[in-house]
Amino acid sequence: VQLVESGGGSVQAGGSLRLSCTTSGFIIDDYRVGWFRQAPGKEREGVSYISMKDGSTYYADSVKGRFTISTDNAKLTVYLQMNSLNPEDTAVYYCEAEYPIMSDASRLSAGDYDYWGQGTQVSVSS
Repeated sequence: VQLVESGGGSVQAGGSLRLSCTTSGFIIDDYRVGWFRQAPGKEREGVSYISMKDGSTYYADSVKGRFTISTDNAKLTVYLQMNSLNPEDTAVYYCEAEYPIMSDASRLSAGDYDYWGQGTQVSVSS
């Protein structure tokens, strides 16, 4: 399994960015792709996930109503559309995969995820 993130960059507060996670290596659809972020000096935080098994999604309270996760029809790329960005969203964003799905649907914890990409930097200035 391989995951490659792209789309990070610098933006002013109130702006938008779309992150992409290109995936490969999955044999069956029993997996979730999640986005996590880690700011300097802070723990990795779960942002959102999408289940390829049933299409369900999850969002952390801090991003609900601002971020949207989606996938293309082939389920090869997962997108994270980020709107109304603020400086607190500044972090390295990682795409990760839980394969197969083992954890409860109500949580998003990095410890449940088995594969991850190299990360992409998102910087939001005030």
